[in-house]
Amino acid sequence: MAQILKFTVTDPVGLYATPTTELVNAVKQFHSDVTLRYGNKEVNLKSMMGVLSLGIPTKAKLEITVSGGDEGQAIETIKNKINELGISTIE
Repeated sequence: MAQILKFTVTDPVGLYATPTTELVNAVKQFHSDVTLRYGNKEVNLKSMMGVLSLGIPTKAKLEITVSGGDEGQAIETIKNKINELGISTIE
C-alpha cells in the first residue's frame, strides 16, 4: 500500500538545485517508486531534471507518494532529509 507525505515548501527560494540534489540522491537508493506531485504535474523524485522542471516556488504544496517493498524506510528517509534541509513543514 502506497504511503503519502504532504508538505509545504518554506524555503524563501523554493525547491532549488542544492536541496533537490540531496533529496534525489537520498531516494535513489530505494527500489520503491517515488513520485512528487505539484499542482497537476507529477514527476519521478529520482529524476533531478524532472523535479527541477516543476519550478517549485516557496509556499508550494507538494505531495510525495512512495510505493514498493521498501516504502516505509523510503518515506522515513524522505521525512528526515526534508527536516535536515529545513526546506519545508511536513503536514
